[in-house]
Amino acid sequence: MSERIVSPTGRGFLLLDSHPAGCAASVARMRAEAESEPGAGSKAETGAGPTALVIGSSAGYGLAATVAGLVRHGIRGLGIGFERPAGRRSATAGWYRTIATDAIARELGCDFSFRNADAFADTTKTEALDLIAERFGGVDYLIYSVAAPRRTDPRSGETYQSVIKPLGRTYVTKTLEFDIEGTPSLREVTLEPATEAEADATVRVMGGEDWSRWVEALAGRGLLRDGFRTVALTYIGSELNAPIYRNGTIGAAKADLEATARELDARLAPHGGKALTVVNGAAVTQASTAIPSIALYVSMLRGELGDRLQSPIEQSVRLWEQLTGARPFDVDDEGRARLDRWELDPAVQAGVTKRWQAITPESVFELADIDWFRTQFRSLYGFDVPGVDYTRPVETDQPWPA
Repeated sequence: MSERIVSPTGRGFLLLDSHPAGCAASVARMRAEAESEPGAGSKAETGAGPTALVIGSSAGYGLAATVAGLVRHGIRGLGIGFERPAGRRSATAGWYRTIATDAIARELGCDFSFRNADAFADTTKTEALDLIAERFGGVDYLIYSVAAPRRTDPRSGETYQSVIKPLGRTYVTKTLEFDIEGTPSLREVTLEPATEAEADATVRVMGGEDWSRWVEALAGRGLLRDGFRTVALTYIGSELNAPIYRNGTIGAAKADLEATARELDARLAPHGGKALTVVNGAAVTQASTAIPSIALYVSMLRGELGDRLQSPIEQSVRLWEQLTGARPFDVDDEGRARLDRWELDPAVQAGVTKRWQAITPESVFELADIDWFRTQFRSLYGFDVPGVDYTRPVETDQPWPA
């Protein structure tokens, strides 16, 4: 037993511990939101839902897609995350979130299990496909939602490190920071351009190569069912952050992801299958908070939209409606499915741009919803979640779901 009081210690956008009860409560809130969302849902009889493989099921949009799939469609299958168990510190938030998501699957009678493993490794692919072949005989959907800082290619043994940098020129931007007490500050940062090697490494980590290998591995084992559909989750974002995102190293990786989607779609189409990227809207995630200016932008977006800002669960419900054919894919001219039109509406972007141009250290609380952002960020680690008593000791050494 290792019960203790867990506090949100850390600095900036990195907390050193996660709260097990808070993480469980945050997943419960996601479930309740998924259940209350309007729209099509074909919750199948116990054990009869479609089979899905979710790569990156423990955080961000991958977690939201898993919860929405379980609640709305009774999916069976496998989720893969890569999390750290408890030791001197608590386990990572994704560890506790997976335990809570597994409990939902069991309560709903969904034959959906989880593996804690490196999605880039060939051994992980082999073990996952063995399980799918033995238990389900095939897969209907593959959702790829991986945001990793590095990747070791199992075939070459080389490790690639991603970077968040502009391409071609130095970029100066505003960014939001929090000190150790959680006090926000607005400051300017200068980001030097990436080298060619850094840009290539980022594409190797965050591009489409590993997604393609998962599809190839499934096809090689004869596990793609008729009408198989696969999506990789991505983001485009505003012109306000384009130099560090869409026109930077991350954007180069996303372009590779989109090229991979076109290649996969051409190979799957003759067999009734489909592959495409799905563009989500902005959200507070552990991956997005690492990108300079994104925290400030999302806070302003929330200031502009208020409750009209769509949550990952809202968007994931729409994703499953399109995956299952309840509604057609909302595809743009580049062949990408769009779940972010609410964010990039010209009127919304005009409002956010006006805030961006006017903001100063003195007006940051007026023009950006800082309190909302801080609560959202802390809830990623299980803190500031309503209904949780943070003065009580909790068990931090919890086992990964069997």
